[in-house]
Amino acid sequence: MDPQDVKSNLVLILDYGSQYTHLITRRIRTLSIFSLCISGTSSLKSITDLNPSVIILSGGPHSVHSPDAPSFPDGFVEYVEKNGVFVLGICYGLQLIVQKMGGEVAIGEKQEYGRMVIEVVKDYGGGGLFMGRKVGDKQVVWMSHGDEAVRLPVGFEVVARSEQGAVAAVANPGRRFYGLQYHPEVTHSPEGMDLLRHFFFDICGITAGWKMEDVMEEEIKVIKGMVGPDDHVICALSGGVDSTVAATLVHKAIGDRLHCIFVDNGLLRYKEQERVMGTFERDLHLPVTCVDASVQFLSELKGVTDPEKKRKIIGKEFISIFDAFAHELEQKLGRKPTYLVQGTLYPDVIESCPPPGSGRTHSHTIKSHHNVGGLPKDMKLKLIEPLKLLFKDEVRELGRILDVPVSFLKRHPFPGPGLAVRIPGDVTQGNALDILRQVDEIFIQAIKDAGIYDVIWQAFAVFLPIKTTGVQGDQRTHSNAVALRAVTSQDGMTADWYYFEHKFLDDVSRKICNSVRGVNRVCLDITSKPPSTIEWE
Repeated sequence: MDPQDVKSNLVLILDYGSQYTHLITRRIRTLSIFSLCISGTSSLKSITDLNPSVIILSGGPHSVHSPDAPSFPDGFVEYVEKNGVFVLGICYGLQLIVQKMGGEVAIGEKQEYGRMVIEVVKDYGGGGLFMGRKVGDKQVVWMSHGDEAVRLPVGFEVVARSEQGAVAAVANPGRRFYGLQYHPEVTHSPEGMDLLRHFFFDICGITAGWKMEDVMEEEIKVIKGMVGPDDHVICALSGGVDSTVAATLVHKAIGDRLHCIFVDNGLLRYKEQERVMGTFERDLHLPVTCVDASVQFLSELKGVTDPEKKRKIIGKEFISIFDAFAHELEQKLGRKPTYLVQGTLYPDVIESCPPPGSGRTHSHTIKSHHNVGGLPKDMKLKLIEPLKLLFKDEVRELGRILDVPVSFLKRHPFPGPGLAVRIPGDVTQGNALDILRQVDEIFIQAIKDAGIYDVIWQAFAVFLPIKTTGVQGDQRTHSNAVALRAVTSQDGMTADWYYFEHKFLDDVSRKICNSVRGVNRVCLDITSKPPSTIEWE
């Protein structure tokens, strides 16, 4: 997707480090408006090249008084006013507007966190932020700030205050600057989406014209323009939704010049190879070569316990196999394949970006995505990442348009490193992989039988590297413990644990302990993200 093609309706988010920034991006897209998120400290040229209609300054953990506080670039205010760009500051973004445009921000006498009530104190009618609301009307919002605006720049007015008297919303319609001291994008602000809808459509005049069909057509055009008429492309199929949709899209663009490879790295789920290969060949008609490299991967992973090292090893081995596959294709075709397709998603890109104001060129690593941060610098293949600006549910919608079977699109996400991140420590220890496959299969099948598979974002089992005592068959046992994890989510960047019925958990636990030799204890992971990640490593 070239942002230039949707520039007349592009909403650009400048990210200042808020944990909710990705939600702003996602919520705007639900309104059929294209949105992109870039670093808040991006250059003015990076902003102007995208030619946005609206710019949102996100929240963040910083204080505008800090010497290293991130800010928009010099010339920003002049640029947006000259080009008629609307600006909305959220939390830190509001404070940034106030401070940089001649107002004053101070440490609040009373810090405001969580649900708060705000009251409208200025009514602009239909052109104001709170359309349909009159002076004195109240609503619940989600606050998260310590500093507050105490003196506004010339031309700005307070349009809402909190019950404690703090500035909750400001506006300068003449200069097209607006600000909110709360987060409208979170569900804890019940009327937040109504405000954003009104802001974009009624105040900014944005048109809701961004559709997934347009994304498909644009991506096909981009791929055809990138890949020469004689170039050949390799696609690494993992068996997951992302790589499958990416492969189907590229295949639609260049046909048989796409050569897919499915690698069995020894870290797949129960009967994964035969199941996904059947879908590739029978339903999608993709040209796929299956490579069994399980011995190669597991020998390299033997004795390795550090999660990051495991991911790097797996990423390196994948690339070496792709290079070997490319060499074989070269012998067969008489020319080298040029590109490698990967199913990188927007959350991967966001989580791999450096946080503004950190002083680092790379982010504090939550986890290395081997399709974003683990590729070797000397890789011989150039990357095609057709999904890198999409969220997971958008990828599923694109797959539906591409006629990927619905049953396949509904599959839960599966990590690139496979079961390696579901066995803390050495993945080759004992028969951990076999045990985990059996436990996982029982758990997932039970979820499907209960009719709740589609309401769960991701469910899986984890092999715990501990032994526990038990009693099985009237004998004392010293066997393995496993954990079950199931979460609900919209895009995988935040998640809540799924509330199973007790009977379901009781039945699953009994079946696992009775069916899987070597397991005598089943635990349930009831942690949200944050503070946990979805995967265990």
